[in-house]
Formats: sequence, structure tokens, C-alpha cells
Amino acid sequence: MKRERRYRRWEEKDGLVPCRVRVKETDLYILACTSVEREAEEATIRFRHQIDEYIKREPLFRESLLPLPMNPWAPEIVGEMLAASRKAGVGPMAGVAGAIAEFVGKALLAFSPEVVVENGGDIFLKINNERKIGIFAGRSPLSMRVGIRIPPERTPLGVCTSSGTVGHSKSFGRAGAVCLISPSATLADAAATSLGTIVQGKKDIERALEEGQRISGLEGIVIISDDALGAWGDFELVKL
Repeated sequence: MKRERRYRRWEEKDGLVPCRVRVKETDLYILACTSVEREAEEATIRFRHQIDEYIKREPLFRESLLPLPMNPWAPEIVGEMLAASRKAGVGPMAGVAGAIAEFVGKALLAFSPEVVVENGGDIFLKINNERKIGIFAGRSPLSMRVGIRIPPERTPLGVCTSSGTVGHSKSFGRAGAVCLISPSATLADAAATSLGTIVQGKKDIERALEEGQRISGLEGIVIISDDALGAWGDFELVKL
């Protein structure tokens, strides 16, 4: 039985229709203007299949913790993961959750003008009204007390969070949450993993913010460690 992701109860629906899609390890929570469960499941299966087939041909794609060379013959989703990993300095699978959220979300825009796809804390969104996204940071006293205001004109957008204390994703850091904002959810996910390895405690927040500003394509960073928070970018933080 898959564990319930408690933070999903904080999602703002605002009249959008929710659905949940599970394909192997992928567990998506989706909001759209109409029911898109069938279309979302088909898209998830398609993009997962492309990644799985590529791994069969290139096993290092799954195992490498370092960037790999670009491959012009790779499927688009794999190419995005390779490119994001090179910018962030991590292995290509570091961006897989964000990539699936992003590619499924973009596919669903053919059926709904407004789409939010969440995949294990990694979010792709295209919205028509302003939204606030809360940051889940485990046992930190700031967990779900702070959010990011997302204006619709800044979307499509990826908002991805890595944690060294929450979840099963591979991380060598101890941050409660490293939340990245980028037009590419794939890059935001990969970069969140990269910066998350820096943060062993709140003393490392400033250095992680400095490193994040060097990654081309990022537009915002929020890092929570224990009772401390650091942020960079032109997005507004709000109390929840």
C-alpha cells in the first residue's frame, strides 16, 4: 500500500477537478478544469516508457550521480533530464520526478487551460488565477507556515522541493526543504537535489543560495533548515 501524502490536503482547488494517477512508482496528484484522469494516465505511461526504454539501452542513465553527455537521439523527456543535470551538476535521474510532472502537465494543456501536476513534492503548474504553494519541510517549525505566491502570468512554471529529512528521494544533505522555481520543472528538480547536498544545517543556507544563483534558468530559491529560512529571487513569500 502506498503511503498517503499528507501535504496534499493543503492544495487549493478553487473549483478545479482533482484526480490521482499511479503508474508503478509514479504517484501524481492533478488539478484541472475538467476530469483528465484517463489522459493523464496515458501520458504518464508514455513518458515513463520512454525513460525506462532509454535506461535499458543506457543503464548508466539510471545509476550515474554525475552529468552524462547529451544524446541527440534521446526522447525529448530524456534530453531535458540530461540538459538539466548538466546545469545542476548531478545525475540525470535527479530530475525525473520534475520531468514527469512537467511533461504530463504540458500534455494535459491540450485538454484543460489550467493544470497543476504534483509528483512527490515537485510541481508543474499553468494557472489562470494567483495561487499560494506551501512548503513542506518535515519537522521544521516553518513547515507549511510559509508559502510562495505564484502569479498566473509567470506560468507555466516548475516549483520543486528536495529534502534531506523527508521522503525517500536520494539526498546527501539535511535540509528540511530546498525549494526551487524555474520555467523548467525538470531543472528545478535537478537543482533542488544539487543544492540540497550542500545544506547540512542552517549555517549552510547562505552558501547554497549563492551556488543556486550560478545555475542558469532558476528564478527563485527558498531553503528551510530547522528554524531558519533563506530565499533568493523575485517571488513573494507569504505566511500560511
